[in-house]
Amino acid sequence: MAMADFVMPSLGADMEYGTLLEWRVAPGAEVQRGQVIALVETDKAAIEVEVFQTGTVDALLVAPGTRVPVGTPLARIRVAGEPASPAAAATSQPPTPPRQSEGQAATPGPSLQRAAMPTRDAGPRRRVSPLARETARRLHVDLEAVTGTGPSGAVTQSDVERAAAAGPPARPGAPSRDRTAAMRRAVAAAVSKSNREIPHYYLEETIDFSRAAAWLREQNARRRARERIVPSALFARAVGLAARTVPQLNGTWTDDALHLASRVHVGMVIALRDGGLLVPTILDADTKPVPEVMRELLEATRAARRGTLRGAQLTPSTITVTSLGAQGAERVFGVIYPPQVALVGFGRVSTRPWAAGDRIEARAQVSVTLAADHRATDGYTGARFLGTVARLLQHPEEL
Repeated sequence: MAMADFVMPSLGADMEYGTLLEWRVAPGAEVQRGQVIALVETDKAAIEVEVFQTGTVDALLVAPGTRVPVGTPLARIRVAGEPASPAAAATSQPPTPPRQSEGQAATPGPSLQRAAMPTRDAGPRRRVSPLARETARRLHVDLEAVTGTGPSGAVTQSDVERAAAAGPPARPGAPSRDRTAAMRRAVAAAVSKSNREIPHYYLEETIDFSRAAAWLREQNARRRARERIVPSALFARAVGLAARTVPQLNGTWTDDALHLASRVHVGMVIALRDGGLLVPTILDADTKPVPEVMRELLEATRAARRGTLRGAQLTPSTITVTSLGAQGAERVFGVIYPPQVALVGFGRVSTRPWAAGDRIEARAQVSVTLAADHRATDGYTGARFLGTVARLLQHPEEL
């Protein structure tokens, strides 16, 4: 019988656990590829998750309210035309949420026991490294709820950071935790790791944005208000093309080596109104025209602020863009989101004096910065990348 597992997806490089909030389907339901079938809670948002197979729901394996590791099977999907399994015929409801102990992920059934977290050493001689203890104090993590992965179950700094990113475990029937606080913990853990492990270098270039500004005015004059293009769409498209041209900035640093990505997925940092950040992804940003990038960016921004992002919108990105010009920042020096190796920051588009030959003219300008991982690239490569971004923004018709 051809079966496909629908698993807890990875909705970010720092995601290790997720909580199934609700099912949108029942056993026996016909589903189509791309259809939303579940709602999953991460530390940053509640995400609508799509299925990637067309077929029939054979069985639901995890009950709402259960917190499980990324990659845990949540449901079985029977390929179209295959007979139902005996288990599916007897299944009409998802399983009852199992009892779970404090600090551990739930294990929904015997077949999923191997995916559970290792049992915590609860003995009185449990060891905690001094650095882990200090990190727990700084990130407000209860050490008694942390699973140690060091020798003899010792708690390490990485264990504490993972616990901070994961937040407290969800319990069936309990109210949702303070997601903003959990998001801040996740951000704190990610930037702490970034600043501790990544040797950043920074470059900056001021770009003549006057041709791009004129191009935007011309394009928007022909568009309805809801279809107008903002500079951030140009930034995302330019970064996507530059990452294709200078691919050393488009990838991840894992296992002490640079791994270049085969596609360019640009993450766009979005600030939420009640605090916190989300980074939805523009997939294949190097292949999409600016209007399509703008449409996807607008959809992602609205969904992020409504709390209705879909799993595909949180596909792990290969390079990240942050733009704080709308908030008045002149320039942005960002922190790389591990395991990525580069982050591009755009400041405010403003009119300032510009030397044009032997004349001084008032021109629209924007500052673009690059934060890059010195293990993966050096300043020469970073300068090539920034130069490519500058050239593309000065010739917007190429976008």
